[in-house]
Amino acid sequence: MVKLAVNGRRWLLTLHLLFVAIMFGVAIVFLILSITAANTNDEGVLKACYASMHLLAETSVRASTIGALVTGILLSVLTQWGLFRFYWIIVKEGLTILAIVLGPVGMYFWTLKAVTMTSAEGLGALQNPSFHVNSGQLWTGIILQILSIAAMFVISVFKPWGSRTQKKRPEN
Repeated sequence: MVKLAVNGRRWLLTLHLLFVAIMFGVAIVFLILSITAANTNDEGVLKACYASMHLLAETSVRASTIGALVTGILLSVLTQWGLFRFYWIIVKEGLTILAIVLGPVGMYFWTLKAVTMTSAEGLGALQNPSFHVNSGQLWTGIILQILSIAAMFVISVFKPWGSRTQKKRPEN
């Protein structure tokens, strides 16, 4: 298998970090907009918060998640790390699956439902139990997204678990 030269690896890593930074930044924006939506009595602000989140879910959440996934796979395959050689990479792959389910899928549908309900009912949506269930799911998704991305950063820096394949000891 062809391995990247040092400069190629550095450029790919830089691109990967940029995509992940966008993912993390957008998750923080979702948190801020959710806090704003939860604390407003202004119908326009409520609608704008959910419309903004939905627009981000359709655009930068998708693009950054796809970019981070593709560059992450390339980094694993084209460097010494591999896709399944180290436990820390496998854990990151699991967290990536969670981020994909929460980001492009979950955030899209939860924000679409919130936009639909606030457009139809305005502030009346705040009295709808279905709106509160959806809002709770969105909040849970946002928090899990932030925690999973932060965990991936920490795991990438500390690489806490070793190789899956242990070197054989010579028999006596």
